[in-house]
Amino acid sequence: MESSVTPLGLDRKARAELWKVVAETIESYWQAVEQLPVSPSLDLKSIRQFAESFTFETPLEANAALRTVASELVKGQVHTAHPQYFGLFNPAPAAMSIAADALVAALNPQLAAWSHSPAAVEIERHVVRELAAKLGFPRESSDGVFAGGGAEANQTAVLAALAHRWPEINAGGLRSLQEEPVFYVSAEGHHTFARAARTAGLGSNSLREIAVADDLKIDLNALETAIQQDRASGYSPFLLVGTAGTTAAGIVDPLPALADFARRQGLWFHVDAAWGGAAALAPKLRPVLDGIEQADSITFDAHKWLSVPMGAGIFLTRHPEILHRVFTIETAYMPKEGPRMQVTDPYSHSIQWSRRFIGLKLFLTLAVAGWDGYAAAIGHQAEMGDLLRKRLLEDDWKIVNRTPLPLACFTDARAEWDLAACQRIADAVVSSGQAWISTVQLGRQKRPALRACITNYRTEPRHIEALVTVLNRERRSIAAS
Repeated sequence: MESSVTPLGLDRKARAELWKVVAETIESYWQAVEQLPVSPSLDLKSIRQFAESFTFETPLEANAALRTVASELVKGQVHTAHPQYFGLFNPAPAAMSIAADALVAALNPQLAAWSHSPAAVEIERHVVRELAAKLGFPRESSDGVFAGGGAEANQTAVLAALAHRWPEINAGGLRSLQEEPVFYVSAEGHHTFARAARTAGLGSNSLREIAVADDLKIDLNALETAIQQDRASGYSPFLLVGTAGTTAAGIVDPLPALADFARRQGLWFHVDAAWGGAAALAPKLRPVLDGIEQADSITFDAHKWLSVPMGAGIFLTRHPEILHRVFTIETAYMPKEGPRMQVTDPYSHSIQWSRRFIGLKLFLTLAVAGWDGYAAAIGHQAEMGDLLRKRLLEDDWKIVNRTPLPLACFTDARAEWDLAACQRIADAVVSSGQAWISTVQLGRQKRPALRACITNYRTEPRHIEALVTVLNRERRSIAAS
């Protein structure tokens, strides 16, 4: 018998009804998402009026409140789970990952201290090591940690590289250094490194964005010239970042050459494989990542190509001591059982302190689908990428990026389009509600293009055809205007 009932806990009957409504809402959305417009109408006034209509003065009935808010959320978002969403690495979540997130919310394990959630901590440790092995790191000596996303993982890489190069920095900070640190990433790399430079106290001027060659891969000659100039000017290079799957065009930098360069220059070599790293799980795509096993650390986002809910970033490293060196701290109030058992307390291993059980959604999806299930899903999306490129070429679109990953950047083969023309097409496609695409500017010349990426394991040939049809229609409409 329940000793008390509060508005926070509800009573048993109310909870049973609520859980049923939650399950029905999720299943209804799962089945109906393909019939929904991919994008919402962006009515700021209406959306704010809805949110502000909740004064929190008069309590609402639980099921009614949930249904009302769920309905508004469904109306008021881009449906990244839609098979005609061709956007920014936001996937449809796997069924087991949804169940896992619900379970985590209910159990609410605290992953700061090992002894508070030993099963959760060890599950994450196991997944980290298994994934590290898939990317070519030695399983038994690899280390890593789940993160809120790729930005946190990339910031961890900057901090790890700094501590590796200057062990005294943890105590003395940047002001204790006699040198000025600088690091390097492709101009097509992710902008989280600019933010990491700021939050690490380095300042954005410490980041060198290296020009790319015509194939959109980092220009090795430009990289060597930049480092030579920096050394001659008294700067101290400490980190080189390779990108495995750029956001704009899905390009993989020449990882073996970068790994060799980093070794010769004495640099920490980090690979940002937030999206493209999942190619390691598909046999036909695995060669794209050759050289990633030589990295000192890797960023990997399970919430991208591994189809789990936001956010599930992962930082992986072949240096088992580095996270402890960067993040360990002594406290009088944290539980002491963990250290006595020779295990790692996650709060001393990560930027985060209190932390959600991020890894369960990947663990349970893997437990049910297996590596082969993921290989099939990733392989299918790669096939849909090939089909998209084929259909675009057949209808007089020009592909302007070269990647085996399922991401096409394209423009009209019959006319020279500027960014405004590309944006008009993208806006028309998005406003139609039939698909979601975006625009990019690529390379040194900032060449404008449309961008479409396969992010959904449920995308089929008919969805590719629907995208090409709306693209052709909007192109004709704009040409006639």
